[in-house]
Amino acid sequence: MKRITFYILLISIFAAFSLPGRSGSVLQNKVVIDSRMTLEEATSGLKIPSPLKKSLSLVSVNYYSFDGRLHEGQVLVQSKLAGEIREIFREIEESRFPVAKVVPIVKYGWSDSLSMSDNNTSAFNYRLVKGTKVMSAHATGRAIDINPLQNPQIKRGKASPLGAKYDIKVPGTITPSSPVAKAFTRRGWKWGATWRSTKDYQHFEKK
Repeated sequence: MKRITFYILLISIFAAFSLPGRSGSVLQNKVVIDSRMTLEEATSGLKIPSPLKKSLSLVSVNYYSFDGRLHEGQVLVQSKLAGEIREIFREIEESRFPVAKVVPIVKYGWSDSLSMSDNNTSAFNYRLVKGTKVMSAHATGRAIDINPLQNPQIKRGKASPLGAKYDIKVPGTITPSSPVAKAFTRRGWKWGATWRSTKDYQHFEKK
């Protein structure tokens, strides 16, 4: 009798998880992995000065993407700022502000243009400021660009990446009152949207 009762219980549990919509909810609770690299992988394929390379940390972060599901990505950043990046993304996750994806830019062959066009959020990239001979704040892992397609750089009336548009009504767009802007600026990060000439809505940096 006990064995029969046990089998009935097992069948009931199986049936409960087989109900329409139930299996979907279970799947929805799984974290979507956007990036799970090693530090060596995230810094490969580019000549990075050894002292600088040693000063970088690969931080795993969680965030809700535009599909409404929880995602896991990684930020390659200056080690001294790693703690703040963890705290900031924790606030972003709690607010459910949508972030498309967060993947080290090595995935795009270290191309800022390709990363932005894919709406990828990234930090470290050993490069110059476009059109200059000045090293970018990204080159030391002290800057991050978030949702470039919703938060383009606007210079002389032209948006970058191509086809991007800044519209505060669109989800994923950063505004002064958004949790993203508040989380960064409260910790002393500078927001590119406050610059006088060029407006870089995706960009936050801390020197």
